[in-house]
Amino acid sequence: MGFAATALFIYLVLLTGYVLSYVHRTVPAAIAGELTQAFEVSGAVLGTLAATYFYVYTVLQIPVGVLADTIGPRIIVTAGAVVAAFGSILFGLAPGWEWAAVGRVLVGVGVAVTFVALLKVCANWFPPQRFATLNGITLLAGNLGAAAAGAPLAWLVTVTSWRSVFVGLGLASLALAVLTWIVVRDSPRECGFEVSYAPPPAVAARWMQALRAVLANPASWPGFFVNIGVAGSFFAFAGLWVVPYLREARGLSQAVASNHASLLVLGVAAGSLVVGLLSDRLHSRVGLMRLFAALYALSWLPLVLRLELPLALSYAWFFIMGLFVPAFVLTWTVAKEMNPPEHAGIAVSLVNVGIFLGAGILQPLVGALLDGFRPVLGSSAAWDRAIWLFAASAAAGALCTLFVRHHYPAPATALSPRQAGAAPTATRPGALH
Repeated sequence: MGFAATALFIYLVLLTGYVLSYVHRTVPAAIAGELTQAFEVSGAVLGTLAATYFYVYTVLQIPVGVLADTIGPRIIVTAGAVVAAFGSILFGLAPGWEWAAVGRVLVGVGVAVTFVALLKVCANWFPPQRFATLNGITLLAGNLGAAAAGAPLAWLVTVTSWRSVFVGLGLASLALAVLTWIVVRDSPRECGFEVSYAPPPAVAARWMQALRAVLANPASWPGFFVNIGVAGSFFAFAGLWVVPYLREARGLSQAVASNHASLLVLGVAAGSLVVGLLSDRLHSRVGLMRLFAALYALSWLPLVLRLELPLALSYAWFFIMGLFVPAFVLTWTVAKEMNPPEHAGIAVSLVNVGIFLGAGILQPLVGALLDGFRPVLGSSAAWDRAIWLFAASAAAGALCTLFVRHHYPAPATALSPRQAGAAPTATRPGALH
């Protein structure tokens, strides 16, 4: 295969792993009721059980970035898929919530490597002017996977057990590990190509210096806080609480509530592609980020105000709400472009921590809030307070976009072996946005 075909094939294999990681992430939302009954746990414990995935993800992001920049995506994705497989199978066979929590931790460990490794491969195999577009395509595919974990899984557990679903996901992860090892290569040089967008491997070896440089760069941090609020509120809501909210506070059936959840993530899928394409086409990162984040924060108003919408309009609103969530997609691009290309894995992983830190805080916090207010105020009033919490988080994330600064990269071409020892032209800043 030629250079372009090889790059695309490797990207698609890793993209498949990313889609599977999204299914692992969101499946508890589709079967929250079944998990509560099976393990006989409270809302707070269920929130903690689901959020163990995010806790592990949060802790591992910086180490994963270092590993992606040093030993490379191929090894860490293969190993991660094996760990996720055993974790998912353990969750499916767990006799109690303690073993389920261990399984969820292993799943979190296994899939924590996928996204950063995928973006590292994109940085190595594709020109920087396509990076935001590839981010959008990646999120499009990931959220389509999340949609597959919504209504279809809610139906699937009616014809088989939820335990079979988790065992099946584990077997799929094992198959992915084999495919990754066979197909994926970290850079074009490993496939014998004479040109590459990747920095020379020797640069990435000084990972302690790279980590200090990324952490010391003021431009690395605003995206972290944007992600805590914007992405954290979305993942906490869509990843666990959206279906219980619609059933308990809105009185919707399981099927209709699951349809809302699917439309929410389908909106995110569409918005991810739109924001990535627009960003590369318009040469704008920060402006689009601010616009999308502000509209996402405003989209919580109908839920905060408890507006009674007709079913068709309610479906449309959830899709529109999801459409603006991908403001956070551009934080990865900004982090990558405001740091040297050889530090791409570490830079992306830093802002990525905010996503899972935000979700990991909100999921159990909402569960504890519901447990505390339900006996006193009733389920509907308790959910009102939970929705206020989600909306406030989204608004705080939108405000943090005001602190993001960015230089759009100058045009760059692939590096020949002779040029590989010098910094690529992509690092030269263009106009400040």
